[in-house]
Amino acid sequence: MTVYVDNPARLGESRLSDGRLLGWAEWGPLDGVPVLLCPGAATSRWLGFGAGVVEALGVRLVSVDRPGLGASTPAPGRTFSDFAGDIRQLCALRGLGHPAVVGNSQGAPFALACAEEGVASVLAVVSGADEVAAPEFASALAADLRGLVERTACDPVGAEEFFAGFTADAMWGMVMDGSPGCDLAVYQDPDFAAVYRRALDEGFVQGAAGYARDTVLSMGRWPFALDKITVPVEIWYGEQDTSHSPDNGALLATRMPGAHHRVVPGTGGALLWTHSELILTSLLAKATTDR
Repeated sequence: MTVYVDNPARLGESRLSDGRLLGWAEWGPLDGVPVLLCPGAATSRWLGFGAGVVEALGVRLVSVDRPGLGASTPAPGRTFSDFAGDIRQLCALRGLGHPAVVGNSQGAPFALACAEEGVASVLAVVSGADEVAAPEFASALAADLRGLVERTACDPVGAEEFFAGFTADAMWGMVMDGSPGCDLAVYQDPDFAAVYRRALDEGFVQGAAGYARDTVLSMGRWPFALDKITVPVEIWYGEQDTSHSPDNGALLATRMPGAHHRVVPGTGGALLWTHSELILTSLLAKATTDR
């Protein structure tokens, strides 16, 4: 039986310079190579990846609650740059140096912010939420998604209020309804489902404002100079992934010089859990740290 996730080895909160707390979870050896995870939409630090693999590869995996989610103090009006600043502080406080960074699903643009601002030494975007507001995608979006993108552009405050009405149950239902069978085999695995549901429940423990802010930031135009990102970048999508990017990251890869684009046959948006060893092995081959 495949084990996709396991419980964290360590849980904690670190106090930032402005007094806010940033919640984190860790797996693997304390002296391992730091790999920082920016988790997907509305999920807390509890949902890691690479069960058994992080230990075997000597990885210190760190998952972080974004502000307003899980154990992290809310920061209304925060930006991508604010998040990168938080992670820079966390790296100093936890002795992570310049870690490898993984951005999964809605965590992808937050990971890109870390790469652009020099926090990351190497970046993997895995089943990343793409910049759906990019003009190149205008004609490729489904009508309901296009409507949300337009609403976010025209009325970001109203859009944030709308997304603040979401719940953990609604998120679970949206994922189940929008996933191909290859992903459902992972998501509906009893052990995985229990951890995923716990991560969603914790993601909404302070309400939906944290998720709403993440979504407005992710669904709007990104402020990044992607062509200025100089660290090694790997972009991973499953061939059957229909929910994260209109073109499975092809355009995104062209916007970052030297980015390596991989599309994996026979899998979808659950790629982070089905191909953990491949992703981490490739990432470690490129990683540099200053621990």
